[in-house]
Amino acid sequence: MQVDTLILGAGAAGLFAAGPVARAGKRVLVVDHARAPGEKIRISGGGRCNFTNLHADPSAYLSANPHFCKSALARYTQWDFIDLVGRHGIAWHEKTLGQLFCDDSARQIVDMLRAEMAPAELWLSTALRDLSHGPDGFAATLDRDGRHVAVTARNLVVATGGKSIPKMGATGLAYDIARQFGLAVTDTRPGLVPFTFPDGRFKPLAGVALPARLSCDGTSFDEALLFTHRGLSGPAVLQVSSYWREGREIAVNLLPDRDPLDWLRAERQAAGRRQLGTVLGQALPARLVPHLGLPTDSRLADLSDKALAALCPALADWRLVPAGTEGYRTAEVTLGGIDTAGLSSRTMEATACPGLFFIGEAVDVTGWLGGYNFQWAWSSAHAAATALATRP
Repeated sequence: MQVDTLILGAGAAGLFAAGPVARAGKRVLVVDHARAPGEKIRISGGGRCNFTNLHADPSAYLSANPHFCKSALARYTQWDFIDLVGRHGIAWHEKTLGQLFCDDSARQIVDMLRAEMAPAELWLSTALRDLSHGPDGFAATLDRDGRHVAVTARNLVVATGGKSIPKMGATGLAYDIARQFGLAVTDTRPGLVPFTFPDGRFKPLAGVALPARLSCDGTSFDEALLFTHRGLSGPAVLQVSSYWREGREIAVNLLPDRDPLDWLRAERQAAGRRQLGTVLGQALPARLVPHLGLPTDSRLADLSDKALAALCPALADWRLVPAGTEGYRTAEVTLGGIDTAGLSSRTMEATACPGLFFIGEAVDVTGWLGGYNFQWAWSSAHAAATALATRP
């Protein structure tokens, strides 16, 4: 079987890249070893798919080359994808911080991508067994329905993602292909992932959640913090995990909306007979207050300015050193990946191997939590598809 473009991976990036190329009159085949397309889309956003973010811009992405993502993001923006969603009659809403979700179901996005990819072919439950490259393009051996199928393609698009959530079939295939054709791969690690504290210190607080500011390596996020049996989770933790490295500490501000010293002074002035624990319980979850190691039985009137100031680090600068993270098992993304030094930022094509493209999560571009990584999938796929659609 001969095609113009073979796309490996029927996730967000792979599905989105297929349509423009196929509509340009090229024969396109999309293959995936999964039984259904867009499985990560289906489970994302609690089943409603956080498909983009109103604030998507290069500053929200991590990469060894922070400039690489600029071209693709500028040429296919969140507004372009929102327009596409609207044309398909999919109702959506902004939840918080620019995060956009389907009103109904994430399956609507999958259905939209399936409709948009026509007339490209889609082969599911199909595994790649062998891949080579010669003067006429790429030769792949695919295992489909228990039989080997030989496919030749002038162009190959790798959209197989990273290592995150292996139970859904994630592998390091994209990195293996990159190395096979001479591209470098940066170190990879789990991103947007909960922290673990094996000593069990937070077990008594499991289920407690509150707004907080978490900081690491000079970057801060104001979002929800959730205590779990294994450690810390919640949006603020997932965000800061992408900046964390083993052995480093994180800083937790439990009162991000106020200056704790000014607040405690004002409370002392208003009602000094109250106990510290009572006052803290007005601003923090009751189960958390005893865990902070503060003199909660003391009356505010008995605490001097110096004593109140001594309490503030536990409230606004709580330093913690996670033992690790929950790893790829629960990580929403993979940090690192195909080294962008070997790719064209305009087309996503490998400079050392013309006709070979890498898009989506496989590339060393990782966004914040909240729809940013889906936007990178759309933007990088569009960059590759535009190049392929106009190629003779």
